[in-house]
Amino acid sequence: MCESTAIYESLGDSRALALVNRLFALLQQKVTAGGGAVVKTLGDGMVCQFPDADAAFRAACDMHAAASGLAPEAQHKLAIKTGFTYGPVVLSGGDVFGDTVNVCSRLVGLANPSQVLTTQQTVEALSPGLRTRCRQLYPLKVKGRAEEVTVCDVMWRVDPDVTEMNLTRTDLTQPGQWVLKLTYQGETYTVEPTAAIRLGRDKENEVVVASHLASRVHARIFAREGHFVLADQSSNGTFLLADNANEVLLRRAEAVLGERGWIGLGSPAASHGDHVLRYRLERRSA
Repeated sequence: MCESTAIYESLGDSRALALVNRLFALLQQKVTAGGGAVVKTLGDGMVCQFPDADAAFRAACDMHAAASGLAPEAQHKLAIKTGFTYGPVVLSGGDVFGDTVNVCSRLVGLANPSQVLTTQQTVEALSPGLRTRCRQLYPLKVKGRAEEVTVCDVMWRVDPDVTEMNLTRTDLTQPGQWVLKLTYQGETYTVEPTAAIRLGRDKENEVVVASHLASRVHARIFAREGHFVLADQSSNGTFLLADNANEVLLRRAEAVLGERGWIGLGSPAASHGDHVLRYRLERRSA
């Protein structure tokens, strides 16, 4: 569940708790109807188990559809974010453990509100019809794993008014032409065209921004079709100030990075404080 603290603040404890309980009861119904089971609840989240990838896919879509129409009285509309993975788990004491669970947890942490994320390995375990509703996003490094995991977005809304893609890879910037250089407090980080990097206050991020304005996991940068994309996932927002352009504020949104500029975590980048990073694109050597 997203932004539960804001919902409690806007509705008050009693009304918010009743609303949250309604949401979780509805989500559990969708899990059960999809052949799954709720393993445990974790504050504003839940861990579920399904017999196969198709069942998890359909249940995730049903859960998001149910959550999106639940709370018209809330000032902050209810939204959930979901990650699901397919693979072996260890069952112990009514709980689940293992690499599959760890990857799933990372996906949930990366997902934006109303987004379902999975992995390419999971997509390959889906039936052919469901695979067409998934698209690759970016590679992800998971702590404790030697190999990267390819993250995929699940289009859970069945919408006939979907924009048809009219671009081929030959129409786009060729992947691998550029690398991204990030500079923070005198240290420079390089983002390769097949990599991703996280920015935030938590020490597990690739770039640790020691500022009280930054969220623990504030934003990420990743390559997509030859471009580098900045994606906010913070409380205070991410400010993007490209050279010779107006500053923009990203709130759970994405932007393609230009040739050079500044990134501010939680406060405008124009102030150039301890929350600001400098970036530039460099062409790779032949």
